[in-house]
Amino acid sequence: MTPPAPEILSQLETLDLDPRRPLIISDADEVLLRFMAQLEHFLEKRGLWIDLGNFAINGNIKSLETNEPVEFPDLIDEFFDAETRDIQPTSGAAQSLETLAARAQIIVLTNLPAKNKQERIDNLNAHGMNYPVVVGSGAKGPAVAWLSARISAPVFFLDDIPHNVDSVAEHAPEVRRIHFVADPRLAKLIGPAKGATTRIDVWNEAYDWISRELTQAGY
Repeated sequence: MTPPAPEILSQLETLDLDPRRPLIISDADEVLLRFMAQLEHFLEKRGLWIDLGNFAINGNIKSLETNEPVEFPDLIDEFFDAETRDIQPTSGAAQSLETLAARAQIIVLTNLPAKNKQERIDNLNAHGMNYPVVVGSGAKGPAVAWLSARISAPVFFLDDIPHNVDSVAEHAPEVRRIHFVADPRLAKLIGPAKGATTRIDVWNEAYDWISRELTQAGY
């Protein structure tokens, strides 16, 4: 098994997990939080906009004045520094997780600079999602495999990025994988990840699917 990166492993090892309870591992941006809407707000304040003609950020930032592409090499770092505390929640996420928490453990596994971790925790807590947060970068398969190996009950994973879903399929095929893209505009641009167990883009449907899987597994 490929081990998680050391900076991720050090966080995973602090988690207090019950091996007998199901585990839900959720991404944050475009699953629990409205990343793209907040990014558009961030860009507009700088005279910019993002062309959502494809599922990418690089190359799609344009000037509001000239409509020409603009290079913004530190975009993501600057965005997280400025906006992490203010990102709004995805509709239904907090309510769905609150109900599921009676049947499963929940953690948030999010690709985010380590310096912004506390801001992400504070933001999620403010929206009623008070769950352990693990931050890092890169494909998430090794971290999910590490977690799954310690749980004897069903494990679920939700993420908007196809390569993260596919990475989990490669490293932890026993995990139930939901490819979830909250922003309807982005959801239209990309089909289900090849490694997804299912594709769901709204929380009431994700709740129903996870709930059925738990019931069928006897939880």
